[in-house]
Amino acid sequence: MTAASTNVGTLEDAYAVCRKIAKREAKNFYYAFRVLPKQRRDAMCAVYAFMRRADDLADDESTTLEQRREQMAAWMSSWREPAAGAAADPVFQALRDTQRRFDIPDALLEDLVRGTSMDLSLGEGSSGSSIDLGDGLRGYRTFDDLYQYCYLVASVVGLVCIRIFGYTNPEAELLAEKTGIAFQLTNILRDVKEDAKQKRIYLPQDLLREFSVTNAELLALCEGKALRANDRAMIVALSVQAWEYYEAARRLLPMIDAESRPALWVMVEIYSGLLGQIDRRQGDVFSSRARVPTAKKMFSMMRGAAMSLRNVNRR
Repeated sequence: MTAASTNVGTLEDAYAVCRKIAKREAKNFYYAFRVLPKQRRDAMCAVYAFMRRADDLADDESTTLEQRREQMAAWMSSWREPAAGAAADPVFQALRDTQRRFDIPDALLEDLVRGTSMDLSLGEGSSGSSIDLGDGLRGYRTFDDLYQYCYLVASVVGLVCIRIFGYTNPEAELLAEKTGIAFQLTNILRDVKEDAKQKRIYLPQDLLREFSVTNAELLALCEGKALRANDRAMIVALSVQAWEYYEAARRLLPMIDAESRPALWVMVEIYSGLLGQIDRRQGDVFSSRARVPTAKKMFSMMRGAAMSLRNVNRR
């Protein structure tokens, strides 16, 4: 769906479009959205729908990289023009209202799209940009390089989310950044095999060297080669780093508004549960994709809903 392909008459209709997108696509995040009060829930759905549009444009393999860059530029130009494309697009309409209600600056959303578009960049060595690893592969030299990528695709999302959640302590911003890193490292570990099929290796090259694993050997693991002890140790090492960043989420929780805490709790419960699954497999992210069972997600959502109810009763 293009930026100007849908025209809606009311703001509620615009939010309804965003809720539908989030329910269909958000998977893990949607369980957390459900335990927020309506206004905050709708805001999260608007931000998610905006992200989803950017992701879809960036990942559309039916078009060339140059075409995707042009389409992304045109889409962003439409968003920046509230008197034109933004007024006609339901996602833009809901997002602009969300920005106004929760004081979300354009700069954060620009960074969010920049992160989504990293794989469209031809740059070498710019902040967050991947590098050419040869044989059509792209990846990152060091963990610090990977961190910059994770910041753009995940931490910026966290900085947007806490504006919706509500906070007063400025320390919350750094903790939200680190919580985003925890989530994205979890995604990277879960998706090693799927990313390799797309010629992307997000495990940093210095991590592979530390455990004497080559890119060719990593691809062989994705094709079914048996894991060696050093392969497992490499995955576990990145998992350990991810757990360290999850500590930031624990510290962030009491800093956000009470009615938003259950949503963050659900997010952390689901994502840390996914990392726990990877740990229980002793680093085997190759034989099958790690998942948190739907029943467990539903249980986490119900616990979050119970927390929300308790918060309401305390008022």
